[in-house]
Amino acid sequence: MTTDNTGAETTVSAEHQKYTIAVEGKTVGLAEFADRGDQRVFYHTEVDPAFGGRGLATILIKQALDATRDDGKRIVPVCSMVGTVLKKHPEFDDITDPVTNEVAGWAQTQPSS
Repeated sequence: MTTDNTGAETTVSAEHQKYTIAVEGKTVGLAEFADRGDQRVFYHTEVDPAFGGRGLATILIKQALDATRDDGKRIVPVCSMVGTVLKKHPEFDDITDPVTNEVAGWAQTQPSS
């Protein structure tokens, strides 16, 4: 269990094509992805604005990236928030692929919550 910037307990869970983050049991954010061969394409991240500034997106994405490595997948950061977190975590450089126009277009065809 991880705590946010306020000390509240957070839980990140893997669901079908998304990771969610809950604060004290209430789901407040998600990071959506789609697997494309050996790549995990992250295309949308959001956190409830009422919970902004607490570091929740970073917690969510960091745990999603750890899970991606554990699953043997490569990261493609179509979502700008994922790209921002990756810039602060060079330990994922070895499994991060660049966003190509082809992948970006494909990501736009994926369902969003």
